[in-house]
Amino acid sequence: MPSLPRLAALSRHLPAFAMLMLLAGCAIAPPRTDDPLEKFNRKSYAFNMALDKHVLRPVAVGYTKVTPKPVQTSISNFFTTIKLPISIANNLLQARPSDAMADTGRLLINMTVGVAGFFDPASKMQIPLKETDFGITLARWGVPEGDYLMVPLLGPSTFRDVWQYPVDGYLFDPLSYFERNHKFHWGQYYIPEVVYFIQMRAQLLDADQFLQTAYDPYAFVRDAWRQSRLNKIYDGNPPADVMLKLQQGQGSNNSNQNFDPSELLKEQQQWEQKQKQQQNKSGQPSGNQ
Repeated sequence: MPSLPRLAALSRHLPAFAMLMLLAGCAIAPPRTDDPLEKFNRKSYAFNMALDKHVLRPVAVGYTKVTPKPVQTSISNFFTTIKLPISIANNLLQARPSDAMADTGRLLINMTVGVAGFFDPASKMQIPLKETDFGITLARWGVPEGDYLMVPLLGPSTFRDVWQYPVDGYLFDPLSYFERNHKFHWGQYYIPEVVYFIQMRAQLLDADQFLQTAYDPYAFVRDAWRQSRLNKIYDGNPPADVMLKLQQGQGSNNSNQNFDPSELLKEQQQWEQKQKQQQNKSGQPSGNQ
């Protein structure tokens, strides 16, 4: 994930986080299904989309046109590997030593046999990738997620998950360590981070079609992110009652536990078609159901 500007004072908050984790116990906190900050979130979303439209997406499109696919794959492999210490540290914090060992194995193999991570022999060896972050760590220890939050520049999050950016970005990210200990004078040390942003955006280009056809792109992003996040917290198998609670909060009738963008898009298209039929009958725009 993209990292916030590094904050050295962040270490002062770590004892409080540790205390929260101990007090919360081991029960995963249930998800919030409302959106009390919707007014702010929609404005933040509009800002992010404007920035994406005029800056990020054009750069990503240009990147994909001039960069051969094998090179894109190698760059993606490199960043996946170089950021594995984030997952290793959080798997240890989540008391999951086996997952931490799996990611450590991937890191060692890809950094050596995989030539500094540009190749991915660990996947061919069927060593699983156990990606996680500090937001999931807090969730596993029962810390409530708080309100849904659309963060300017960074995108969807919650009051709980937003802490992954400063904590993972400052404490566990090797790129952050490299930036803090650079010996350059012209900002060259930020080049890897810039390339990472571009590569991440390029990987999302295929998903743009979902937003283009959604009747409410903001709600699409919010609901898709919430379901995707639950899948990560529950290792791809969230309990039925947890998913039902989330779906009821969204007004969705889809009971599929695994998030499927095409299924959500289908629901939105059905809604749009229903609105058009009502308009044709009444001869005027109708309100939301």
